[in-house]
Amino acid sequence: MDDVLQVIKDQIAQNPVLLYMKGTPQFPQCGFSAQVVEAMTKVNKPFAYVNILEAPEIRQSLKEYANWPTYPQLWVSGELVGGCDIIMEMFRSGQLQTLIESAAAESDAE
Repeated sequence: MDDVLQVIKDQIAQNPVLLYMKGTPQFPQCGFSAQVVEAMTKVNKPFAYVNILEAPEIRQSLKEYANWPTYPQLWVSGELVGGCDIIMEMFRSGQLQTLIESAAAESDAE
């Protein structure tokens, strides 16, 4: 269990923009993941992803680590942004683009 939490912490720390999702960006395996990938693609900044269907130990442990029960989960600059509803609302308002662009700029500066 501790090993899995360390993997999660490392993934979040090493990727300025990280999406935990069902499936892959090319082949999302749930409607919510598909919506978020579409929004992320329109933001047009690179993002990392973890297919939780291929990592059941991460799928279970991340819910507890994040205290967030659903997927997808978007993490930006080490912080949980939220799930599909929050991400789509932020996308429509323009907040998502701003957030991700600032995370991308931070990682470019490092």
